[in-house]
Amino acid sequence: MADVEKKDTVIIGGGPGGYVAAIRASELGQKVTLIEKDNGEPNHSGLGGVCLNVGCVPSKALIAAGHRFQQTLNSSTYGIDKTNAKIDFAKTQDWKQHKVVDRMTRGVKMLLKKHKVEIINGVAMMDNDHQLRVLKSGPKQFMDFDGGKKITWNNLILATGSRPIEIPNFKFEGRVIDSTGGLGLKEIPKEFVVIGGGYIGTELAGAYADLGSHVTILEGSNTILGGFDQDMVKVVEKNLKKKGIDIITNAMAKNSSQDANSVTVTYEVDGKEQSIKADYCMVSVGRKPNTDNFALDMTSVKLNDHHQVIVDKQGKTNVDHIYAVGDIVPGPALAHKAFFEGKTAAGAIAGKNTANDWVGVPAVCFSDPELAEVGLSKAAAEKKGIEVATAQFPFAGNARAVSLDEPEGFVRFIYTKKEKNVVGAQVVGPEASTLAGELSLIVNCGMNVEDVALTIHPHPTLNEPIQEAADVAMGLPTHI
Repeated sequence: MADVEKKDTVIIGGGPGGYVAAIRASELGQKVTLIEKDNGEPNHSGLGGVCLNVGCVPSKALIAAGHRFQQTLNSSTYGIDKTNAKIDFAKTQDWKQHKVVDRMTRGVKMLLKKHKVEIINGVAMMDNDHQLRVLKSGPKQFMDFDGGKKITWNNLILATGSRPIEIPNFKFEGRVIDSTGGLGLKEIPKEFVVIGGGYIGTELAGAYADLGSHVTILEGSNTILGGFDQDMVKVVEKNLKKKGIDIITNAMAKNSSQDANSVTVTYEVDGKEQSIKADYCMVSVGRKPNTDNFALDMTSVKLNDHHQVIVDKQGKTNVDHIYAVGDIVPGPALAHKAFFEGKTAAGAIAGKNTANDWVGVPAVCFSDPELAEVGLSKAAAEKKGIEVATAQFPFAGNARAVSLDEPEGFVRFIYTKKEKNVVGAQVVGPEASTLAGELSLIVNCGMNVEDVALTIHPHPTLNEPIQEAADVAMGLPTHI
């Protein structure tokens, strides 16, 4: 029988929630042990998690490469000769991996080392509410459930993340891929089918269209990006179609067949089956929490109907001294939410008065143009019985957006009719992801539109429409 090692604070998972919790816990005086399932395989999420290794960071790198390529192809707008513009995708992928992903993962490892975090590579499996064991990771290793390193703890943080949902008849193999496979392609597909028009599907569809693929999006509902207001989505749809992307809504994927060179996807629209042939088919219909792959059922930790861990405002589960953060708890599966929750849990363990008590978590889609929102939409506010009004300012009236040749979209505030307090904010347009930070501050601080209108914004910049939208709300518009 293996000896049992007693640890102070143990964290399972080295993704955004886990590694940030580890750093904060160390800063607050805890001795931290981080267990990360990392078998050293390419495209496997190790320290930094899915987001850093095979998710949001590498996808933004491919999106950036696609934008640069399109800027080159369309540079005649600025009087620039675009002769012989071409892309070496092997170099693009090499840059994405070694100059972006590897650099950032090295940074995470350095930070954890600096904070004296003990890192154990292996698969954590729960024995009960007070003990786990760490088994050797890797598909070629036999997992001996009677062996492994046994660990008990003073406090445990679960941060095991999520994984892509696999749908019937679309097993992830060969030319049917998940988002990880979509980021790791060796060549630019001539024909690319994307099942699912949510954040991930829309982002990578746009990226590969910019890189030269003909892309078809198959979306099961009546619209892509269903979480955003339709007037925002329409701006994105218009640009996707300009890129040559075919968007087929109310389309139910039925099955797939493939050979060495292609995959054929059969789908149904209005009761009629149709087929499309492509080089690859990427399935991006959502993610599921990793609560079923580390023997959590051996504990008393309670889950909800969506297989998420039930936690309080500090991330504590129903089992004393066990916390959970990130994609495995309720709320949007976003890295920045996991960052916040990791800090909250670490602070709670240290006896700090921390809480996940935000007003709104910013949501961003790196489409073209980008989308972002935080807080309540008009419909959501009215559903809560809040009387609200809206005010928006178009990027067409913004000098910086026009000078960038990106005048589409707008900034919009949702605010209470009586007090004029901002309860929500939305933006579709250039650098919406960057503007989301200021909008999140406005919403989470409960600012009044007058506070925003009286805040001087530099000129000419893309964040001026934030002030201008507040002017509109005040009934004093300047540039429209």
